[in-house]
Amino acid sequence: MSEGVPTEQELREALAKIKVSDVLFETMQGLASLGYHRLDPETRDLEQTRLAIEALKAIGGVLDGVVPADLTRDFNQVVANLQLAYASAAAESS
Repeated sequence: MSEGVPTEQELREALAKIKVSDVLFETMQGLASLGYHRLDPETRDLEQTRLAIEALKAIGGVLDGVVPADLTRDFNQVVANLQLAYASAAAESS
């Protein structure tokens, strides 16, 4: 194989180390970023922000008790802040 390209065995070993909870946590970070991005007046899409909020709440519920409590608390705060920002943007759009 080419230098720098992982072998199939290396990929299998790396995949074996990944936890679903880690992937979900990374997904939550991405969703929060996208949700806030969709609140910007230039890229505003309230439906997409609402979808991000609902997904964050669902994934957060799944991770509750699986990830450290401080991470759960921090993400609950992110969701609450995003909900407030959404409500503010929705009021501006009315």
